[in-house]
Amino acid sequence: MTVIVSAAFVAAGCSGPNTPGTPSPASQPPSSSAAPASQTPPYAGAPKVASPLPSTVLSGSACDALTPDQVKVNIGVTVAGKPDHLPGIGAECNWANSQTGGQIGVFYVTEPKTGLSGNYANTRPQMAVWKELPPIQGFPAVAYSDDGKPNPSYCAVSVGITDTLSIDVHANLSDQKAGKVDACAIAPETANDVVTTLKQKAGS
Repeated sequence: MTVIVSAAFVAAGCSGPNTPGTPSPASQPPSSSAAPASQTPPYAGAPKVASPLPSTVLSGSACDALTPDQVKVNIGVTVAGKPDHLPGIGAECNWANSQTGGQIGVFYVTEPKTGLSGNYANTRPQMAVWKELPPIQGFPAVAYSDDGKPNPSYCAVSVGITDTLSIDVHANLSDQKAGKVDACAIAPETANDVVTTLKQKAGS
């Protein structure tokens, strides 16, 4: 299935794209605010990560999170990812299908070390869609979108790999799929691929 992602709706709670299918410039997410000194993740209702991965799995490029075949499954073409680093978030990589507008993005959320707690505290109140997902390979995960339509065209999935670190996968559907397919049903599949990559990197 074709999916796409927005680089703006990042990890810990940026606002989504201005128009479904059109990524907007990334901004500092509200959840990047440091947690109060009295709070140590997990907090705000976020689940604890029972079997965390080593933090080193989020070193290097986020473009290594998906194989070329996985990128093609998601957006219909094999293209090179565009790496970047978002201040207050961490490494990111985006893949786009220029023909369909489809896009996917992967973010290694290493700042400010609030893990999923940042999403629960700051992202959840802003979202039209917020779904606690079944654990992805044992790791707690949530899906969210500011697109409140029955089939949101944009969705992000955050997966906690430790209590203080997480990964985000953002999916923004192609023009052909928009309104017909629920992006929040697709993004978890891509997040599962990323978790597989990270577990392999950890040797587990």
